[in-house]
Parts: sequence; structure tokens; C-alpha cells
Amino acid sequence: MTEIVRRGVLTGGLAVAALSFAAQAQEKTPMYGLIGQMLAAPGKRDDLLAILGESTGDMPGCLSYVIAKDPANADALWITEVWTDKDAHAASLKLPAVQAAIAKARPIIAGFPQHFDTIPVTGHGLAKP
Repeated sequence: MTEIVRRGVLTGGLAVAALSFAAQAQEKTPMYGLIGQMLAAPGKRDDLLAILGESTGDMPGCLSYVIAKDPANADALWITEVWTDKDAHAASLKLPAVQAAIAKARPIIAGFPQHFDTIPVTGHGLAKP
């Protein structure tokens, strides 16, 4: 009888702990991610890459910012970003360095044909939930 009671208490305690962990996980603001393709004016991809690379140094809330050349399109870049949350990303667009990079890059940006919002969960370099 004592063993059955102990098992019931242990099972009940584990259930309460699991529910508490689940509630904390739901309360946490999810990370925010973006994956987008950016097109440069013909022959200007490396110029655009240099401009974008200059403005990525100090962006609070940015966990990852990767700019990659598209091997199938000589004018395309892929930008993959991970932020602590959506608000951090929005705030980054107001930073003076980012505003300057946008102004400098605007004349050689030919478009943004693909853009995907994501909810990053885990990965190399990112904190585990």
C-alpha cells in the first residue's frame, strides 16, 4: 500500500512539473527568423554584399545574420536571420548603421523575390529552449 501511495505522489509530482515546464515554454516569446532572397542590379552583387556586410556588427537581439551568394543566380543573395524576437528585428531597422546601409544599398537593389518568416527553435549557436 505504501508503495502505491509513493508511486501516486511521484507520478502526481512529475505531472505538475511537466505542466509547469510547458506553461513556462508557452510564456516565452518565440525567436523570430527571416530567410529572404535579395536581387542586386546586374553585376552589382558583390557591391551589395559588401554594403550589407558592413552593417551587421552590432545589432542587439541578433543571434545570427548570414549573407550567402546564390550559386544559381549571379545577382542573388540569400539572407538568413535569427532574432531574439520580432521586436528586436524591428528595432534593428531603426539603427543608424542599418539605416545608412539601406540608403547606400537602395540604388543597387533590384528586388526581393522571396521572403519567409520563420520561428527558429534550436540550432548550432542558438540557446536551447
